[in-house]
Amino acid sequence: MRVLPSGSTALLVELDDLAEVLALYTALSDQPAEGVVDLVPAGRTVLVVTDPDRTTLDAVERWVRGTEPRPAGRADGALVEIPVVYDGEDLDDVAGLLGCDAAEVVRRHTGTEWTVAFCGFAPGFGYLTAADGDWKVPRRSSPRTRVPAGSVALAGEFSGVYPRDSPGGWQLLGRTELAVFDLDRDPAALLTPGTRVRFREVTS
Repeated sequence: MRVLPSGSTALLVELDDLAEVLALYTALSDQPAEGVVDLVPAGRTVLVVTDPDRTTLDAVERWVRGTEPRPAGRADGALVEIPVVYDGEDLDDVAGLLGCDAAEVVRRHTGTEWTVAFCGFAPGFGYLTAADGDWKVPRRSSPRTRVPAGSVALAGEFSGVYPRDSPGGWQLLGRTELAVFDLDRDPAALLTPGTRVRFREVTS
């Protein structure tokens, strides 16, 4: 673990891998410290944002270093169910990469409980990880210039739902009508770190 100042009101905690990030983020979230106003996990870091009127960076660093990570993750996170039409352009390609048929990809994707590890790329885009199963699927060799909003996809060890039309290189499994990001909703982002996700197959 490496703890670095990030500006005058935050600390950036650098860790070895995503598993360490999730374990530390879980523990810090479950034992909040006075003056810590936000925790932002990423692939290899956790940003700890503070209120300088209520605490100091030295005190927060002691709290971070003294917190025992929880490798089990957030089993108590809210559960979101996402209905998916599995007709993605890359479904057959993903099946080939995983050594199975398309029906088995759908069965595995819907049979897995996913957890939002962190958010990024675009507002409302959650990087979902699975506790079990081998989901290391490479990105497309040639990214698309436009991926429609609601596309459900895989890349690397992650699954995700595109919150809006955007370029992208993930492998497309299907689509959902569920809005994962809506400015008229509170909160706007449906998928936040720690949220558990289940995908459910539906017909168009």
